[in-house]
Amino acid sequence: MEIKSEEDIEHLRENALIVSRTLAELAKHVKPGITTGELDKIAEDYIRSEGALPGFKGYNGFPGALCISVNDEVVHGIPGNRVLKNGDIVSVDCGTSKDGYYGDSAYTFSVGEVKPEVRNLLKVTRESLMKGIEAAVAGKRIGDIGSAIQEYVENFGFSVVRDLVGHGIGRHLHEKPDVPNYGKRGTGSKLPEGLTICIEPMINLGTRSVFQNRDGWTIRTADGKPSAHFELTVAVKKEKADVLSTFRYIDEVLGPDHF
Repeated sequence: MEIKSEEDIEHLRENALIVSRTLAELAKHVKPGITTGELDKIAEDYIRSEGALPGFKGYNGFPGALCISVNDEVVHGIPGNRVLKNGDIVSVDCGTSKDGYYGDSAYTFSVGEVKPEVRNLLKVTRESLMKGIEAAVAGKRIGDIGSAIQEYVENFGFSVVRDLVGHGIGRHLHEKPDVPNYGKRGTGSKLPEGLTICIEPMINLGTRSVFQNRDGWTIRTADGKPSAHFELTVAVKKEKADVLSTFRYIDEVLGPDHF
């Protein structure tokens, strides 16, 4: 695990805030009738206007600036001609690259009016992310983060995807360690101060089982029920995690109680 200097962390914060503002820009456009490809173009244009590059585009051959995953798609959905409709939920995962560092954050948006149980899935998943962040303190362990998320969402009857996890971030988009969204308290690697990680619960309404589409990217729930995904980047500190990205800009666009 690579420990970051304060200078490293500020470069990561700059990227994280560009990603945060990009997601807020998209929040203005996530409405019935727009295509996922149109959202992708809006994001890429905005990222480039901030002097950054889309961190996902071309990464291991991925074609889009965003991963856009709708309803039962968990993550890694490819932007294209799909038209969003009322009642959909759409997970937007965004990355940037600037000055040799990366940014990475995700948010699941409601499209128009969604079913109450799906709205609750979004609310609980976002709240579980905050529970995980509370555990990202120097001296605690990786398992403490996953346990905090898992215990919270399972209390509501939701399930945690096991096949995909959070990760370290820095000069590479994905660094050590893996950060699972499940686990046991007091287990796993100890969290050192200066570690920078992306915590990203992927929580399903139904079964935790998933599969990959034939496109080689899109991950979907095995039972076809919706999945939610929220992600923030944090730096591990002694008493409280330093959260580098933020949902504040999204809340300003949509209102704090939108989910």
